[in-house]
Amino acid sequence: VALGFWQLDRAHGKEALAARLDTLGREPAITLAADEVKAADVLWRRVAVRGRFEPRYAVFLDNRVHEGRTGYHVVMPLAIGGGQRYVLVNRGWIAASRDRGRLPSVRTPSGMVEITGLAVEPSRRFIELSTRVAEGQIWQNLTLERYRQAVPIALQPIIIEQQSALGDGLVREWSPPDLGVNTHYAYSFQWFAMALAIAVFYFAAHVRRAA
Repeated sequence: VALGFWQLDRAHGKEALAARLDTLGREPAITLAADEVKAADVLWRRVAVRGRFEPRYAVFLDNRVHEGRTGYHVVMPLAIGGGQRYVLVNRGWIAASRDRGRLPSVRTPSGMVEITGLAVEPSRRFIELSTRVAEGQIWQNLTLERYRQAVPIALQPIIIEQQSALGDGLVREWSPPDLGVNTHYAYSFQWFAMALAIAVFYFAAHVRRAA
């Protein structure tokens, strides 16, 4: 029973966190400058940044599905203010070509652009069954550490999920973070059910012995 209530407490805590993240995402955008920021100061906040995209360092995250179609998330670094520090921008989803050996063409502005979006941290909750997780520009998953090893540029410790439109044809429909609230409710139900089963078994055995 104690474990059941513990899981309920965790579920309620994550519901409060989800409400806070939703509030942060609705606040006015923070301007992201070239000076390195602390991830905790901007995570789950809307940010605005001006810079120039660097297409040669783009990566395509494979097996991203939109409305039943397989494609990629296009992640591209943006040189903040056109300088030497970059921030990774998830520009959105694009359908895969029929020829999987050929990457789809992504329209990218050549000059300075202003991007607004949500500052997030790449998820580390993934399973990779193969060692071939990054072939050229096609990657299965993205972590900042993996990107830093592959591309020698100075990065901000976040990724921006782009929300602003650039007329590039990319789909930007971002799902809220899965905090696992329903999992905690399921675990709490299992613990309560187990406690009830043990109680029923105990009393049934006790009554049988007494008789």
